[in-house]
Amino acid sequence: MSQFKTLDDLGDISGKVALVRVDLNLPMRDGEVTDATRARAVAPTILELADAGAKVLLLTHFGRPEGQRNSTMSTSLIQRTIQDVLGREVMFISEVSGPVVEQSLAIMRPGDIGLLENTRFWPGEEANDADFARAIAAHGDFYVNDAFSAAHRAHASTEGLAHLLPAYAGRAMQAELEALDKALGHPQRPVAAVVGGAKVSTKMGVLEHLVGRVDHLIIGGGMANTFLAARGIAVGKSLCEHELTGDVAAIMEAADRSGCVVHLPYDVAVAREFAPNPPSLRVCNVHDVAADEMILDIGPQATEALADALKTCRTLVWNGPLGAFETPPFDTATVALARTAAALTREGSLVSVAGGGDTVAALNQAGVTGEFSYVSTAGGAFLEWMEGRELPGVAALRQAD
Repeated sequence: MSQFKTLDDLGDISGKVALVRVDLNLPMRDGEVTDATRARAVAPTILELADAGAKVLLLTHFGRPEGQRNSTMSTSLIQRTIQDVLGREVMFISEVSGPVVEQSLAIMRPGDIGLLENTRFWPGEEANDADFARAIAAHGDFYVNDAFSAAHRAHASTEGLAHLLPAYAGRAMQAELEALDKALGHPQRPVAAVVGGAKVSTKMGVLEHLVGRVDHLIIGGGMANTFLAARGIAVGKSLCEHELTGDVAAIMEAADRSGCVVHLPYDVAVAREFAPNPPSLRVCNVHDVAADEMILDIGPQATEALADALKTCRTLVWNGPLGAFETPPFDTATVALARTAAALTREGSLVSVAGGGDTVAALNQAGVTGEFSYVSTAGGAFLEWMEGRELPGVAALRQAD
């Protein structure tokens, strides 16, 4: 990871101002934060900088205010949660630049932490406006990006600032980049990828990129139905993008050319209605799906075969569930394979990296989130990384002096 400067490369920062981009876009209900995971993820970076004597100014977006002030999206609403997570007092600062920030810095002591207002209240943020970025940068001595989940956006606070100040990756960003490098940058082979979810159309770029990079491609969720249909298998009333069977056939041909094995289920859990524990639930061979049935999960034999394939691998990248996991019992395959991956990770034979909202929820359901090598909470950024795209926020750190 030598192409990025990290907090280890900082010298004496006592009394200096750290502009720290974090993702504190926390979910809220009835004015209360419902999940502080993102705050806990960036706490180590914030506390390390504060303990080294920096004045820490936190930059974050919060919701989608479309470049206008909106009291329901002020970062003041998350101030108390941030204080609880950090165990420190946090000063709310109602601007991101100008005299109010100057005055706040004048009364902050080394080690103090300030939470700036929502960066997206200003149109210059999403436009990556150079003047807006310069106005923010004027208050800082150095910049730290600890928001991988926002790294796919070329915004002023995620990309622009890295060109104006000495730039460093925070601890969460560093951990994410190191994990992703182990997963697809320089992985131990063989490499398996689990790609699930409802629609092939949302993951086409991921699939096209992965077939040339991995040894085993495991297809789950509604996507598997489109793959089965592309092989001429009748999938009944299952969710299926029939118009994409030509594209899927091309992906399978590309996989053949590069020596990547595509794993599709040969037994499946089906039902006539999509509901919890439906009376019509049965397990059958994929060739025996009736016209009025829906495929809702991978069957036990296919799940066991996938577990056997994982046991031959050294690296796993996972994005998306294998079945309709929110509705029991269609979480069975996802939970079983996640537990296999966790066991292999525990014994040291597998590096397992997972990401995306549904994936994190599925791993939580399986009770194994803490047992994977790395679980990314980033949605869009993780997907774009899986597509092989350069993420602007990461590229800016790499180019920064």
